[in-house]
Amino acid sequence: MKLSASDLREIQLFKYYRLVRKWACKTHGLTDADLELLIMLDCIGRFTRKEFMDGEYLMSWDKHRWERLRNEGWIEVWRHRNRTTIKYSIYKTSFKCSQLVNKIYRILLGEADIPTSERSVFYKNKTYTDKVFNKAVDDMIKDNKR
Repeated sequence: MKLSASDLREIQLFKYYRLVRKWACKTHGLTDADLELLIMLDCIGRFTRKEFMDGEYLMSWDKHRWERLRNEGWIEVWRHRNRTTIKYSIYKTSFKCSQLVNKIYRILLGEADIPTSERSVFYKNKTYTDKVFNKAVDDMIKDNKR
């Protein structure tokens, strides 16, 4: 099935993208650039370090992004290099990353809602911005057209 611009507009896919992105970043301790890079890498599937660097050119500069994402478990090695026949390692996004990206897609398509429990980091009303985002989440959940 081929989608067109009018199809995306009709299903209102990006109507709440900013809100969902902010929820995912705050809940999982990522920056906006980290999340968008992980979404891109999840679409690629398996990738090399060079492909990661090529994708990173589109994002804000962060010298430690590669190591941080690997240490936090967002990227894992799919195949190690062996210095003779395999010249470089191949990586993939982890199960944790794939689950987050799938959750974002389900929320954007209206199949799931952003969690609003008291345990949620995103739903603690500490600042004015938190209250504004929580109001927006409530409005998103009540929206019947999404």
